[in-house]
Amino acid sequence: MAEYYNRESLKEVAGGDEDFMAVVAQAFLEEIPPDLAALNEAVGNDNKELAYQFAHKMKPNFEMFGIEVLKDIAAIEDWTKTSKKVASIQDNMDRVMEIVTHVIEELQKDFAG
Repeated sequence: MAEYYNRESLKEVAGGDEDFMAVVAQAFLEEIPPDLAALNEAVGNDNKELAYQFAHKMKPNFEMFGIEVLKDIAAIEDWTKTSKKVASIQDNMDRVMEIVTHVIEELQKDFAG
């Protein structure tokens, strides 16, 4: 049972089509892990321009899957427009990494094969 993403949200987007849900889940599994790693690296390197690009790019996927990280992503996007240090956003980045890692595991179980 999905705990970290909202299966009903995904079902609604897919119009209840289980095959389409599987296609969307597979696309998420292919695109998000490298983007998440790139976001984490960009934040770690204080590369605000790149961090913004990856955070912004992933946001629609997080919305579609009902993943509870949108406030953290918004905080990261806001941070990219400031002169604040990485430490000010690290908790948000850690939460995104943890939750999305769980989502990836759940999607692999739910849509394997």
